[in-house]
Amino acid sequence: MTAPLMPRATAVWLVENTTLTFRQIAVFCEIHELEIQAMADGDVSGNIRGLSPVDNGQLTWDEIHRCEADKKANLQASEMERNVKLRNLKAKKVLSPSQRQDKPNAIAWILKNYPEIKDTLICKLIGTTKNTINAIRDGSHKDMSVIRPKNPVTIGLCSEADIEKALTASQPKPKPEKKAKKTPAKKKTATKKAAPKKATTKKKTVKKAVKKAATKKTTAKKASVKKTAAKKTPAKKSTTKKATVKKTAAKKTTRKAAE
Repeated sequence: MTAPLMPRATAVWLVENTTLTFRQIAVFCEIHELEIQAMADGDVSGNIRGLSPVDNGQLTWDEIHRCEADKKANLQASEMERNVKLRNLKAKKVLSPSQRQDKPNAIAWILKNYPEIKDTLICKLIGTTKNTINAIRDGSHKDMSVIRPKNPVTIGLCSEADIEKALTASQPKPKPEKKAKKTPAKKKTATKKAAPKKATTKKKTVKKAVKKAATKKTTAKKASVKKTAAKKTPAKKSTTKKATVKKTAAKKTTRKAAE
């Protein structure tokens, strides 16, 4: 059930022209029962002129008489009003006067219950503009004193599935994971490439050590050869000396024998 066009003026007219109970008028106009009682006492509705829902096509006299006879029954809007609301659920183009009036109330309800929904999605759900949404959010709307949050589903402006879709669309998208796996691979390749360089340096050092050892061996061999040569030469000299001594002795003996 949705409130009629200008619900307080309609409530004033029903209080003055019908014998409906305060509860029935409160349910139809979506106003608290105590406020309807205050209107009947003249405490609230002093400056409000009554507006007939029969002339607007929102109620019929037969419906009013039915509810006057049964105090437990609730007023039902006319077929034209209900058809417009059902048609709006399928194709959001045609709105009844009461639905147009309830747009700010629906915006206030969404801002109160689902503040995470984006303004663009609220515009699609209810058929409004961002300026009106910002005005209701800031409290600078011209009808802010009259605006009361109302569920847009009960009003007929949208369905629960539409609200759920808007919620899912308003949720922040997960950030893509950073490509941190590729950088270690590059480091690995770099280490792999660096390893052969270390091996080559090791080989070079080994070759140098081998050359040094070879040069040391050659120098040691040369030194040993020189030493041996030096040792051998004195022995030869001593033999030659002995031979000369023998020759001189032999010459002396021959000389003595000749004499």
